[in-house]
Amino acid sequence: MNRDASQSPQRPPTPKSVLQVGTEIRVRYCECDPMNVAHHSVYPIWFEMGRTELLRASGRTYREFEEAGIFLAVVSLSIKYKRPAKYDDLLTLITRLRDVGHVKIEHTYELRRGDDVLATGESTLACLDREGRARPLPELLRAGIGGRAAS
Repeated sequence: MNRDASQSPQRPPTPKSVLQVGTEIRVRYCECDPMNVAHHSVYPIWFEMGRTELLRASGRTYREFEEAGIFLAVVSLSIKYKRPAKYDDLLTLITRLRDVGHVKIEHTYELRRGDDVLATGESTLACLDREGRARPLPELLRAGIGGRAAS
């Protein structure tokens, strides 16, 4: 078989370590109460968007892990609301990887509108198997989220 050197076999991209990502969010009408203020219940959804984009920036996706039987469940979530987000505001969510343990992953969040911090948060995710039992984070996942982050 003749193969040109430029036709080397395709390899999956090597995950890169990403410890922080910014995600733009436009507050939608359906996320607001009658006073056009973003409802408190949408913040966890926005935080999930941030975690998903952080993983995607590392070259991996949640879909890959779920197909391999690796699931991440939120076991702890806290949010401090400082100022309201309003309909049609353009926000930036900064999601940071705080720590990667044996079974858990910790993130922090900062939701901003320009220079104003609207909310901060923290979450802990546990790695589970298909039966919902805690399991060690596999190397595939550790590599996809950048190994151990600095606390």
